[in-house]
Amino acid sequence: MGYKIQDSDIGILRNAGVSADDIKHCVKVAKKALEIAEQTKANVDMELVGRGALFHDLGKAKTHAIEHGKIGAELGKALGLPEEITAIMEKHIRGGLTEEEARELGLPIKNYTLKKLEERIVIYADRLVDIITDGIVEIKDESEAETRFEEILRTYPKYGKNEKTLNRYLGYHREIQGLMKK
Repeated sequence: MGYKIQDSDIGILRNAGVSADDIKHCVKVAKKALEIAEQTKANVDMELVGRGALFHDLGKAKTHAIEHGKIGAELGKALGLPEEITAIMEKHIRGGLTEEEARELGLPIKNYTLKKLEERIVIYADRLVDIITDGIVEIKDESEAETRFEEILRTYPKYGKNEKTLNRYLGYHREIQGLMKK
């Protein structure tokens, strides 16, 4: 695997004021993202996946509102995190918004779409961990969240949000599952 979640990074989250529950979520997302990245057999920057996933919700130290991605990226920059990681933090909201969606949500108008496979793995892992841990969908084990991913997102608006977001997440699911089957 090559990359292991660092206690010092968890300390950064804690020192920034991220709650224990949110840190627990971030660690689960990082572990799931690393597991997925390993299974894809793709040429993936494992440190970017691990740290991007771990820090994706840094902005929740200040707010749980939709702008937590933007705020987290600003905090990350101030802490000296690499731009590739702060980009994941900023763009993870709803899986990478278009300029039009950003405008509709009152976020700074720019293109937040996900360009790198590492970014898409983090976002996919985040959605899976939500499904696995929220307790809304009854699943027997973690793998069921992956096998039922499309059905769950279509059935539970909390996960699919709206048509654009749903289609984006389904695209990531299909892409990443396709890479995992090789």
